[in-house]
Amino acid sequence: MRTEQEIERLEAENAELRRLLATSQEQLTAALARIVELEGELKRRTDLPKFVKRSRPKREGPRPERKKRSAEHNTSRKREEPTRIERHALDECPECGYGLSGESVGYRRQVIELPAPQPVEVIEHQVIKRWCPHCETWRSPQLDLSGEVFGQGRIGVRIASLVVYMRTTLRLPVRQVQEYLATQHNLQLSVGEIVELTHATRRQLQPQADELLEQIRSEPVAHMDETGWREDGQNGYAWAVITDGADAVRYYEYNASRSHHVAQHLLGSRFRGVLVSDFYAAYNLIPGRHQRCWVHLLRDLHKLKEEHAEATDVVEWATAVRQLYEEAQGWLRTHAPPTLEERSHKYASLLARVCELGQRYAFASGHPCRGLAKRLLRHQEELFQFVLVPNLPADNNLAERSIRPLVVIRKISGGSRSPEGTKTRLTLAGLCATWKARGLNALEQCLAALQQVLTATQPAPTKTSLP
Repeated sequence: MRTEQEIERLEAENAELRRLLATSQEQLTAALARIVELEGELKRRTDLPKFVKRSRPKREGPRPERKKRSAEHNTSRKREEPTRIERHALDECPECGYGLSGESVGYRRQVIELPAPQPVEVIEHQVIKRWCPHCETWRSPQLDLSGEVFGQGRIGVRIASLVVYMRTTLRLPVRQVQEYLATQHNLQLSVGEIVELTHATRRQLQPQADELLEQIRSEPVAHMDETGWREDGQNGYAWAVITDGADAVRYYEYNASRSHHVAQHLLGSRFRGVLVSDFYAAYNLIPGRHQRCWVHLLRDLHKLKEEHAEATDVVEWATAVRQLYEEAQGWLRTHAPPTLEERSHKYASLLARVCELGQRYAFASGHPCRGLAKRLLRHQEELFQFVLVPNLPADNNLAERSIRPLVVIRKISGGSRSPEGTKTRLTLAGLCATWKARGLNALEQCLAALQQVLTATQPAPTKTSLP
C-alpha cells in the first residue's frame, strides 16, 4: 500500500506534466500559425534569395515530347586518322598466369603529339665525270636543281618559304626567325642571309604580284585605303587596293606621296568598277562611280551629337541622317532581291532627302552641322550607290581590316630601311594576304609558287664535256 506522501508526490508530478503539455501545445499552435504566415509572405515576395528555388506550377495535360538533337550533334568527339597504332595486350593472366587467347579491342585512346623537331637535311650533290675512250674526253651530267634552290644559292625553297611565312604571316622579327631555325632545326643563318632570302623570294614572285594588280583593274568593285609607312626614317604611305569574292586580292604598294596621282596609278585607266573609300579628298579626282564609307560618316555624326548634346536641332539633324542609312539597309533586307527599277526609285528618294538635309545647314555660317552638311552635298551621289549596285557594301571595312596587318608590322619594326626592304615587305604581305583571303595556306602556296617559277625559268639540262 502506498502511503499518503507518495500519493501526494505523484499527484504533484502529474499536475506538473499536464501543465508542461498544455504549454507545449500552445507553443506548437503558435509556431504552426507563424509557419503559415511566413509561407504566405514568401509566395508574395519577388526578390527571393539566390539559394531559394521558385516552385513551378504543376503542368496540366500530357507532357510534351522531348526535342531531340539532330544526328550530326548526337555523336562523341571526332577521332583523328591515326598515323601510328601501338597495341597493348597481355600474354598471360595476371592472377593465375594462364595463357590468354582470343582478341578484340577493349577501348581506344588517341594521343596527339608533335614529332621531335628534325634537323635540316644537308644534301651534297656530287657530279661524277667519266672518261669516254671513243671521244677521248670526260663526260658528266649537268646538275638540275630546278625548283629546289635560288640559282647558285645553298638554301632550299622550303626554308625560304618558311622564312617568308614567319616574317609575313606570323609577323616575327628577324632575330626570332633566326632563333627558331637554330633551336628547332639546328640551322645557323645570319640576319643578312635571312633578309636576303625574303628579297630573293620577292624577286621571284614579283610577276605574280603584278598580275594581282592587273586583276584588280578589271574587277567590278575595289576598296582602297592608305596608312603611314616609314622608309629610312622618312614618312611615306602604304596604299592598299582590295577586292572581295572567290578571287579576292590584297595588293599593297609604297609611295612617298598621298596625292590622287597614286590612286590613279594603282587603278589605271581601265578600271570601270565602283571604288569604295573613305572621304579623303585624294579619291575625289578618281573618275568613275564611288561609294563612300558610311562607317566614317556615322562615327562623325556620333561625335557631333556628343559634343552638342544640349543642342536639340543638332541631335535631331544627325539622327535624321543616320535614319536615312538605316532605312536604306532595312529596305534592302526586306526587298531581296529588288529589281533595277525599284533600286532606282529608292535611290532617287534617298538622294532627294539627303540633299534636303545637306542644304539645311550647309550655308549656315558657324553652325555645328555645317561641315557635315557640306560633306553630304559634296558626296550626295556617292552615299547610296550600295542601293543601286547589288552586293555592294556601304562601308570600307574590308580595306580597313586588310591594311591592319601592315599597321601591326609597322608598329613592330618601325618601317623599313631601304626601298628594297619596303618593296619586299609590301609585296610579300600582299601575296600572303591574298592566299589567306582565298582560303589557302600561305606556306604551302609560297612553296608551290617558288617551285613553279624556278622550274619554269631553269634552263633545260644539256650534256657537258670536260676536256
